[in-house]
Amino acid sequence: MVSINDLNASRKLDHIRIVLNENVEGPLTTWFEHVLIPHQAYPPSPSRVDITTTFLGRKISAPIMITGMTGGAPGTEKINASLAEAAEEIGIPMGVGSQRAALENPQLGYTFRVVRERAPSIPIVANIGAAEAAKARLEVLERAISMIEADALAIHLNAAQEAVQPEGSPDFTGLLERVEEISDRLGIPIMIKEVGNGLSAEVAALFRRKGIKYFDVAGAGGTNWVLIEKIRAGEAGDSLKENLAKHFIGWGIPTAASIIEVRSAAPDATIVGSGGIRDPTHVVKALALGANIAGFARPALIHVIRGDLKEYLNTFIKGISLAVSLAGFSSVNELRSKARVVIKGELLEWVRQRGLSCAACAHSI
Repeated sequence: MVSINDLNASRKLDHIRIVLNENVEGPLTTWFEHVLIPHQAYPPSPSRVDITTTFLGRKISAPIMITGMTGGAPGTEKINASLAEAAEEIGIPMGVGSQRAALENPQLGYTFRVVRERAPSIPIVANIGAAEAAKARLEVLERAISMIEADALAIHLNAAQEAVQPEGSPDFTGLLERVEEISDRLGIPIMIKEVGNGLSAEVAALFRRKGIKYFDVAGAGGTNWVLIEKIRAGEAGDSLKENLAKHFIGWGIPTAASIIEVRSAAPDATIVGSGGIRDPTHVVKALALGANIAGFARPALIHVIRGDLKEYLNTFIKGISLAVSLAGFSSVNELRSKARVVIKGELLEWVRQRGLSCAACAHSI
C-alpha cells in the first residue's frame, strides 16, 4: 500500500524528471518581447554599475533569486545543497520547494535543512501550499520556518495546477481570512506567490488589504505546471485529468502583465518578477515595469545538473550589469525609479483595457 508520504515523494521526483526532460515552457510567452527599453549609446561603464539591492532586510549582490523548486524526496537534498552553495557564494536569495512532504514526514526535513546549512547568510524563503496554509495549525507553519531558519514564508496559490494534478487539492477556502493572523503570529513576512499562471491586480489587492506586502507574480511564459501535470496524468493513466489539463495549458497572465497588475494594486509592495526569466534583459525589463527583483527556477535546476551553475549565474549577473548600463543607468535603484519603457502590442492593449497604473509605461499609454 502506498502512503500519502510516498505519493508526495514520488510527485517531487516526477516534477524534477519532467522539468529536465520535457519541453514544458509556453505556449504563452512572458510578453517581455512587447517591452522596449531605449538604448543609450553613451552609457555608464558596466564595471561601475551598482546592481546590489536589498531583499528581506538583507543586502544582495544582484536583483535576482533562485525561486523555490524542490525538496521533500530522497535525493533532492543534493540539488538543494548545490543551489544553496551557489546562492551563498554569489550572494543572492533562494526559495525552497513546497515543504508539505517534510511537515507530514519529519524524516524528510533534511532535504530542506541543507539549504540553511550551506547558505547561512542569504535570504531564504520557506514554502507551503495555500490549501495547507488555510488549514494547518500555526505550530506546523512555524516548523516550516524553523526547518530552514527562513526569512519569509511563501504561500503558493497554484489553483490551476492543483485542479489538474492527479492528487490535487484546489480548495483554498479560508486562507484569505486567516492570512493576517498567520502573518501576525509568525513574525516574518508572508509572500503570496503563483507558480506559473500569474497574479492579478484583484488578488494582489485582496491580500494587500490583509497586510501582505510581498508578492511573487510567477507569471505565464516560463515553466508550465499545468502541462507538467498533464504529462503526469497521462503517465498515470488518469485520462480525466489529462484531458482537463489540455484545456488550460494556455491559461494565465503573462509575466510582464502580471508585474504591472500587482504593482498597480499594491504600490508599496515588494515584488518578485518571475516566470520565464531567461536572460538578463528580462530582469531589467521586469525591474523597469515594477518588480523589485526577478526570479527563476528551471534554468538553475538545469545548470545544477550540468554542474556549471556558478558559471551560469556569474555570466547572468554580468549581463544584468551590461543591460542596466545600456539602459543608461548607474544602478539598479536608479533604473527602478527612473526607467521609462515603450510597451506595444498585446501588453499595451492589456494595460489599457485593464485600466492599470504603470508609471514606467506612462508615455506609452
